[in-house]
Amino acid sequence: MAHFLRGKQAGIQRDFSAGLDPQLFALDEVTRYGVNSQLSAIAYDPVQSLLAVGTNESKFGSGQIYVFGQKRVSVTLKLPRKASVKTLQFCADKLISVDTKNDLSIFSLETTRVLTSYSPPGAITCIATDPVLDYALIGLQNDEGEVIAYDLDRQNLAPFRIPNLWREQNPKSRFQPVVTLSFHPRHIGNLLIGYSDGAVVFSFQLNKATRFFKYDGPPGGPGGAARLTQTLWHPTGTFIFGGYEDSTFVIWDAKDGRQILARTLDGTDSGPTQPTPGTGRGTFAVREPLFKVAWCAKENPDDTGLLFAGGRPTTEANKGLTFLDLGPTPVYATSSWQVLTDHFVKPKRQHILPTPPNAEVVDFCLIPRKSPYFTGASDPIAVIAILASGEMVTMSFPSGHPISPTNQLHISLSFVHPFVDKISMGYVDRTKWLGLVESRSKGPPFLKGGAEAKRSLMRYAHRNILQTAHADGTIRLYDAGHGDEVENEDVLQIDVARAIGRYENIDVACMSMAGATAEFAVGLRTGEVAIFRWDRNSNYGRDVPHKENHAFGLENITDRAEPNMKEGLSPLTLLDQQQGCVSALKMSDVGFVCAGFEGGSVAVIDLRGPAVIFDASLADLGHTGAKRSSFRRQTVGQQGVEWPTVIEFGVMSLEGEDYSSILIFVGTSTGRLVTFKLLPEASGGYSVKLAGSCSVDDKVISLTPINVDTGEPAIATPEVVGSLRTGARVNGSLLAVTSTGARIFKPVAAKGAHKSWDDSVCYQAAVARFEAHTYALVGLFGDGTAKAFSIPGLKELASVDVSYVLDIRRLADDIMTPTGFIFGWTGPSEIVALNVFGSGQDLTRSLDKLFNPEALIPPRPTISNLQWISGTTYVTPADMDKLIGGPDRPPSKRMVEQMRADEHAQRMSARQNVASSSSQQPPGRQEEGYWAYMQRQIQERTDNLGITGDNMDRLEDNSEGFSKDVNKFIKDQKKAA
Repeated sequence: MAHFLRGKQAGIQRDFSAGLDPQLFALDEVTRYGVNSQLSAIAYDPVQSLLAVGTNESKFGSGQIYVFGQKRVSVTLKLPRKASVKTLQFCADKLISVDTKNDLSIFSLETTRVLTSYSPPGAITCIATDPVLDYALIGLQNDEGEVIAYDLDRQNLAPFRIPNLWREQNPKSRFQPVVTLSFHPRHIGNLLIGYSDGAVVFSFQLNKATRFFKYDGPPGGPGGAARLTQTLWHPTGTFIFGGYEDSTFVIWDAKDGRQILARTLDGTDSGPTQPTPGTGRGTFAVREPLFKVAWCAKENPDDTGLLFAGGRPTTEANKGLTFLDLGPTPVYATSSWQVLTDHFVKPKRQHILPTPPNAEVVDFCLIPRKSPYFTGASDPIAVIAILASGEMVTMSFPSGHPISPTNQLHISLSFVHPFVDKISMGYVDRTKWLGLVESRSKGPPFLKGGAEAKRSLMRYAHRNILQTAHADGTIRLYDAGHGDEVENEDVLQIDVARAIGRYENIDVACMSMAGATAEFAVGLRTGEVAIFRWDRNSNYGRDVPHKENHAFGLENITDRAEPNMKEGLSPLTLLDQQQGCVSALKMSDVGFVCAGFEGGSVAVIDLRGPAVIFDASLADLGHTGAKRSSFRRQTVGQQGVEWPTVIEFGVMSLEGEDYSSILIFVGTSTGRLVTFKLLPEASGGYSVKLAGSCSVDDKVISLTPINVDTGEPAIATPEVVGSLRTGARVNGSLLAVTSTGARIFKPVAAKGAHKSWDDSVCYQAAVARFEAHTYALVGLFGDGTAKAFSIPGLKELASVDVSYVLDIRRLADDIMTPTGFIFGWTGPSEIVALNVFGSGQDLTRSLDKLFNPEALIPPRPTISNLQWISGTTYVTPADMDKLIGGPDRPPSKRMVEQMRADEHAQRMSARQNVASSSSQQPPGRQEEGYWAYMQRQIQERTDNLGITGDNMDRLEDNSEGFSKDVNKFIKDQKKAA
């Protein structure tokens, strides 16, 4: 009976929750954004134009693999066991993963499922794959230190294996694990194997080691006692790079094994190691190990450079990536030894690709233009670096200019580019959002693969525009959807640091968006409020200096728009009240902004000026005119500073009034609700007047004005405000939710219905609509549940557990939407969208397509003509199949498909040249395929053999006739004689 009495007390005659059954309240996991843990591995496929990242195992779950393509294309792959991802490599139509449990997992890009998983007899230290081979070579850390081969097509272990070759060089060495594996960039028959003490070149054709490489340095010199950690081929295979754990690297001649030089990034070292000076007097610094090295090449493979992660002194604040531009390689056959040495001793230039201060790069991935060979370092245009914190940084290559992930990478990667500090939600009409397409100059996209699955479209629903504030002061806005098709997939970007005028201490506290006007407000913890408006940049392409311009309590910041943005959300004005952190912020759809500060003040801005039209302290407002309905004694915390926590704009008639007004509702930290009126003036402006205040017992977390006639939200929209001029009246009530209860009443007095929560605390609440005209109050509670209550009776309708999905420690940071969606954090860098009016299903499995069968792998680079003339035997990928898989192994599925693709390409080429080739070839041969060609050759050979037989028969007959004629002539001559 209590809920019936609450409805009467609230003055609402209708039950807006009629028909809501508890069975309708079930969670659907609709979609996820972000990654579930720190990034640990990364790989890029230039043929399919896909990017894959792996994550570490954490308390939030096992490591996972995320594969991203163009726009919103995304697929999540799960490991067979709970582990962290160590290595990722693309190989043709497969993705290969090695995890910390030493499982080699093979995923199909075509089916987006795991094909098989293999656990070798030992720890996996490295793997080597090639797009033209169906094998993965695995280096082991067992007692033998051997290399085994796994057949990716047959999904079993191949008979081929390489024993520990370093024991041939040093029989006394006991434990020599395999450190690195890499195929020769032009001669696939040679394999470079790195061991702890040195490197070996293995020939598949000869089935033996052909060359050994070991660092020969002076006593006490760098690298002498260190272990080898990196080995690389020069892009032409002329030289070999070896990196050691003390940051020393060595260059060897690949042909005769001679050492060209040994040095560090600071210069050539030929004597004992000298300590690096530290930051303080009498101190020294230790160099970082070489985390990763890549030997890069331009379009000309002889024009190369070395890219290093690590190797810098540990005391340096800005380490970044180091690039040694070596320039064109001297011609090996005609260059002296001194010329070759100077090429590496004196690089063309050396510079740093900068990363954020105090950030340490532990891994990176180059983005090549088109070639999948040369270990992904052929003519790269960008580099993506993984930091020790698990974040990522994208830079152009080789210049090192930062590249924004906005509209370049998938939005999930933007959650770690850098980390997201805060999220908020805006609601924009579908047609309005379709027109908000940002125009910004940017580089060519390097993720163009995959195809999105078809989804249904909610045409008449407002779009959920998610706003993410990042640690570098960047805010991104995009359509998070309702699990439906997203028509406008573009991301909007705001540079708050540039708008404020500083690049340090940028910490976003509040965000608010007006969906009707495309205006956006940002509040910082340092007290500034920046307002942005959709506009064209009059200074596009120019970085103009800022001119101080203060008026009406605001600073004009329109000249701080980003130079590369032609049209988008541009800076408009800045408010700096010096009242502490912005605690509450609301951008209305009717041109007003209200901001609250932890210092206890409230400010209202009219954007038509813009101008500050109201600024007052809550303490100065007191309780004058307030009609209090609660006699609850204030606690010690309530006797301190009071600040706004929630702000909402509405249109309704106050108690005892026969007209409707634009109202501003301000909920405070002490449980007080303050109501203001926005009144028009004769001059055309507006003024703010205090209407009253009341107590709602505890900290206010949600305010929702309700039209008691329809149940719809009585918010301030342009249509409703425009109708006030004609005398329109809105009969409304206010639903105020606090951490301990909820009230429905007619402002400004708090007389109405009230309900207290039981033992749990409410962190988030919103009025959610189900279908057409059914509404319910949905809240997130500290006991890990989401509960629904009827309106106006506040009767509990249903409860569902969310603790198995959401991080209950961050429930206060989650979002409840008016459409019944929960956008909540599942970990430090991942959010999930839950539909409370679902059917209890997990809908997060992606149906996007990743593999494009028409994207063919280009031919592998081969040896040069000079090498072939000099006697180098070229080993083809077909020969490698026999050498590794054995002579009895039939062609793999991929080889057959490649053969069919070649046949199709020949047919298409023949069609294009049919006019020119018809005069030279018999009819019907222009579209001839490989198998048809073989059949025709056999038939022609058979026909030729038949013709030859006929000719022989004719020759025999002719010979017999000639013999008879000769015998007859002789007889006639005898008779005549």
